[in-house]
Amino acid sequence: MALRKHPQVNTTWNGDTTKQYKHIHMGVAVAVDEGLVVPVIKHADLLGLTQIGSAVKELAGKARNKKIAPSEMEGSTFTVSNLGMFGIQEFTSIINQPNSAILSVGTIVEKPVVKNGEIVIGNTMKLTLACDHRTVDGAVGAQFLQTLRYYVENPVTMLA
Repeated sequence: MALRKHPQVNTTWNGDTTKQYKHIHMGVAVAVDEGLVVPVIKHADLLGLTQIGSAVKELAGKARNKKIAPSEMEGSTFTVSNLGMFGIQEFTSIINQPNSAILSVGTIVEKPVVKNGEIVIGNTMKLTLACDHRTVDGAVGAQFLQTLRYYVENPVTMLA
């Protein structure tokens, strides 16, 4: 949803021009014994959260079991890398070419936060966006992250 609001992040650099994509084909970095592969969820912008979750699980399983087809790893327009499941709080991914950006997702950590003027225990998570500045400058990247933050902090808005 954040990529739909910030289509300039869903782009590639073609040597002298920027190509902006109509659809979102989300690459998901998956660790396998041989290294890293990036299965692609085609038309992620047309899927709901449950469908995206199921597709990630299915493709990651295929990748780990060495049953993923090369065509299932082609055509990404944006990539997500999640090391949070390994307890990593914060990291910066290398952009998966030819994408213009990659989102790094850290683990969820319980810690004191201020909510309505009170200190309470809350869940926090660090997200890092690496951008190819030929296509996505810092201001555009920041706007994308602000939108993404809003959705993560207000998940009910993603159900509409």
